[in-house]
Amino acid sequence: MMPDLGKYADTVLSSYAVSLLLIAGLVWLSIRAARKARADLDKVEARRNERS
Repeated sequence: MMPDLGKYADTVLSSYAVSLLLIAGLVWLSIRAARKARADLDKVEARRNERS
């Protein structure tokens, strides 16, 4: 089901590969940032609850 890309096959396929790697990297960075934000928020809430 792969279309015939002719002499541009290497360029097109490598572009797809780079795009997928960049998307995976962005997802990973987003998940990491969300986990850090959640941990920081939990610390702040814990300190707030200790004062109450």
